[in-house]
Amino acid sequence: MKSKLVLSLVFASLLAPAITLAQSSPSAALLALSKRDHTLAIVDPATLKIVAKVPVGNDPHEVIASSDGKTAYVSNYGGGAFNTLAVIDLVEQTALPPVDLGSLRGPHGLVFVGGKTWFTAEAAKAIGSYDPATKKIDWILGTGQNRTHMIWVSDDMKLIFTTNVNSGTVSVIEKTAARAPAGPPPGMPNRPNSPQGPPEPSGGDWNETVVRVGDGSEGFDVSPDGKEVWVANARDGSISIIAMPAKSVAQTLDASLQSANRLKFTPDGKRVFVSRLGGPEVAVFDVASRKEIKRIKVGHGAAGILMQPDGARVFVACTPDNYVALIDLKTLEVTGHLDVGTEPDGLAWAVRH
Repeated sequence: MKSKLVLSLVFASLLAPAITLAQSSPSAALLALSKRDHTLAIVDPATLKIVAKVPVGNDPHEVIASSDGKTAYVSNYGGGAFNTLAVIDLVEQTALPPVDLGSLRGPHGLVFVGGKTWFTAEAAKAIGSYDPATKKIDWILGTGQNRTHMIWVSDDMKLIFTTNVNSGTVSVIEKTAARAPAGPPPGMPNRPNSPQGPPEPSGGDWNETVVRVGDGSEGFDVSPDGKEVWVANARDGSISIIAMPAKSVAQTLDASLQSANRLKFTPDGKRVFVSRLGGPEVAVFDVASRKEIKRIKVGHGAAGILMQPDGARVFVACTPDNYVALIDLKTLEVTGHLDVGTEPDGLAWAVRH
């Protein structure tokens, strides 16, 4: 009897770390993907402690949270081999059934706007939106461009930008106004109470303007005022600046940033950070002067960039080094490292409402 009690206590002590690892998710959480471990880490940004890790499927690349901060969506990319979005309940810290995208293979870029998850599908040369309320893909649009990779959608859902890596372009996609219902032919009375009813108004259409930027256009961001789109061109190392609403390249910076992976504005719109998968530093640019301010050594390469909403820190996923670097936005110095798993990449905020 005594031996059984001892064994029970030992077994309980072995289980304790696994039980205590999962804690309640904070109201504001940092989400970080591990591509090699196939997990999403939920991190308390105040303590930098991982409160839970949740499985997310094969080759996770990007992550986004719903507006209420209760659900996360992850693109299972595989360079076109996979076709699912992983879904995570951030409150219960559990994986939910994934979204099957069917023939929309190679999902990558993600944003959550208007209650929907918007995504790119590289192998299908398309973008689409998934409605969690109906659990259906409710909209698809082909770009006609090669490797449609990252996506940005305006709050009113009338303007979309995508980068198309192998085409070296940016798609500017704009919603047009719906047409007024057509009236009856001349001489014929309008019969709104007929069995067929009045003609239905058109839902409008989309216009796409393809802007040639630089070779390998991949990471990009839209300035907080919406007047500029900065695009990092991985193959030629340049940065293209698209002026809006002109939809044309206003300036090209010879930035010497070959293998540039991601580009992000600071919350105040005064600076731009650019990461490089093939370089040891993150480059920082002053937006007003278009000049490089500094290169911050972070490791052997970097991918995902995430700005802290209050403008205090930036998180950079250093994929080859298996950590996320923390950079102070005032001093532009690395202040620490965060271990979220092997080969970190996509990062996002989840703020619960």
